[in-house]
Amino acid sequence: MDGQHHGGGHHGQHGDQHQGGHGGHGHHGDHGDHAARFRDRFWLSLALSVPVVAASHMVAELLGYHVPSWATWIPPVLGTVVFLYGGWPFLTGAVGELRARQPGMMTLVALAITVAFLASALTSLGVPGIMLDFWWELALLVVIMLLGHWLEMRALGQASGALSALAELLPDTAEVVRAGGAVESVALSELRVGEVVLVRSGARVPADGVVVEGSAELDESMVTGESRPVPRTVGERVVAGTVSTDSAIRVRVDAVGEDTALAGIRRLVEQAQSSRSRAQALADRAAAALFWFALAAGLVTFVVWAALGDLTAAVERAVTVLVIACPHALGLAIPLVIAIVTKRAAEAGILVSDRLALERMRTVDAVLFDKTGTLTKGRPAVTEVTGDVLALAAAAEADSEHPLAKAIVAAAGPVPPAREFRSLTGRGVEALVGDVRVAVGGPALLRERGLEPLPETAEWSRRGATVLHVLTDGEVAGAIALADEVRPESREAVEALRAKGIRVVMITGDARPVAEAVAAELGVDEVFAEVLPADKDGVVTELQRRGNRVAMVGDGVNDAPALARADVGIAIGAGTDVAIASAGVVLASDDPRGVLVVHRLSAAGYRKMWQNLAWATGYNLLTVPLAAGVLAGVGFVLPPAVGAVVMSLSTVVVALNAQLLRRVRVTP
Repeated sequence: MDGQHHGGGHHGQHGDQHQGGHGGHGHHGDHGDHAARFRDRFWLSLALSVPVVAASHMVAELLGYHVPSWATWIPPVLGTVVFLYGGWPFLTGAVGELRARQPGMMTLVALAITVAFLASALTSLGVPGIMLDFWWELALLVVIMLLGHWLEMRALGQASGALSALAELLPDTAEVVRAGGAVESVALSELRVGEVVLVRSGARVPADGVVVEGSAELDESMVTGESRPVPRTVGERVVAGTVSTDSAIRVRVDAVGEDTALAGIRRLVEQAQSSRSRAQALADRAAAALFWFALAAGLVTFVVWAALGDLTAAVERAVTVLVIACPHALGLAIPLVIAIVTKRAAEAGILVSDRLALERMRTVDAVLFDKTGTLTKGRPAVTEVTGDVLALAAAAEADSEHPLAKAIVAAAGPVPPAREFRSLTGRGVEALVGDVRVAVGGPALLRERGLEPLPETAEWSRRGATVLHVLTDGEVAGAIALADEVRPESREAVEALRAKGIRVVMITGDARPVAEAVAAELGVDEVFAEVLPADKDGVVTELQRRGNRVAMVGDGVNDAPALARADVGIAIGAGTDVAIASAGVVLASDDPRGVLVVHRLSAAGYRKMWQNLAWATGYNLLTVPLAAGVLAGVGFVLPPAVGAVVMSLSTVVVALNAQLLRRVRVTP
């Protein structure tokens, strides 16, 4: 049917699809491989550390058992292996940091394990004056740091637990319908755009496309997070990897390979893997400060004790300070929080492709929603009917492919049969329903027939609805108003954001009356209407100029520049348009309340990071002076063994604190 049917649509212009990438994201190697390497080093080092700890005289004294003389060589031999094998990533990492003149976590860990190794080795070799058996502390330090790095790499590698396995969702072959109706099975790589594929009941859709025959309920949960099967019928889009649950459909392919939604999600996952969080940088900054603090404290300790004339104590105290200053807890603090937050987000169908965006979300004070397809469903629905004409109109429209026709048929329920269907180009449709001639159309149809619109329709038009009149045997029998349907969840999302003190702003390409009607229904604070796609990022800039920190929420079709410009870009309904790389956060479902979940996770994660950093560094600031012997004058010097035990306990506290994030609600 002609596109001008019913006097033209009222949808905002969707143009300008921008495939812009995220600036500044390089690939930091394959995090999956890194995670596996750290995991292997962790388990082997842990196995070697158990006998080292058990055979340590310090531990034996603490727990009150005797180490046989033959076991004395276990700690130095296995401890050396742990230092060289388990400590290798930290030693090489420290070299890199020092070359870049940016000492951080790696340098701090390398300093502590190297000092512990040298002191313990000299003690085991019987060098006079040195009695510092740190083998067990060295082993535990390496194991805990390996665990922290493994967890971090795993969090990066599984930016989303469910979504990282997306490649396996595609079937290996597709059934292509050839001329004459024959069905041929071809490899997925041979599938071409424009071909029609048969998707049987229970089978996966092999590529993105549009249904051309049949209708089915599709399980789209792995792409959108929507748990209920979604009905898809002729003319509607389907996405590769989704499953037809109840009947067969035929789909005309319009995207294959790297252009499909699944490939887009996979690219986002890769991007998430290469995104480094500012809070991780926060931990690095804390580690750099601690490195200089430890170095200075160690030096001062050595100088003071040496000046007091006790060289043995000077070495012992300085070494203890350097070992204790290495923050086990700091190594675990951030990776654990990141791992849990990204996992919780993925469980809610939220893919974090830029962790900086997730962190910034807690500071946002204005959320800019694109209207069409975000706050609304992006398709027309019947909103008003006058006269008993809905069933008649649906019968006349039944054979039409136009979105307005489909909306009328959907609203009518059972439709009486019609014959002699005819499209009146640019004006409407006409058909015989029983023995009544029914015509449905917009203002052009009324003008052509010399008829007046019904008086109540003026108010509908003023609100921005599309008005269609229904004629029976040449007379106006009633009218139908259609408008883009507001999502029921949108009102809840707007209310909840405003309750948090966040301004809600709406942007649309639609006419102002349409925009004002939706804004009034939802209670948004400000409306930008009749905005061209190319000008949307200008609205973001205007809000930022006013001093707002802006989150932009759009369906990604033409919102890419604005998503990239905003402090936080959130793409919604990503199942069909995940190739947009401009959004830092992607909501796989099209529920706008997901924005609230992102805000909640952002605030909770940031809070935990700071708590953990405060605990880890605060502990160090307290124990280092004690280890240095500031209270030696009153007879208290922190024994190295006690320092090491307390250090391990502080790590447990940090780990348990991070686990509390599992209690954050991820349902809207």
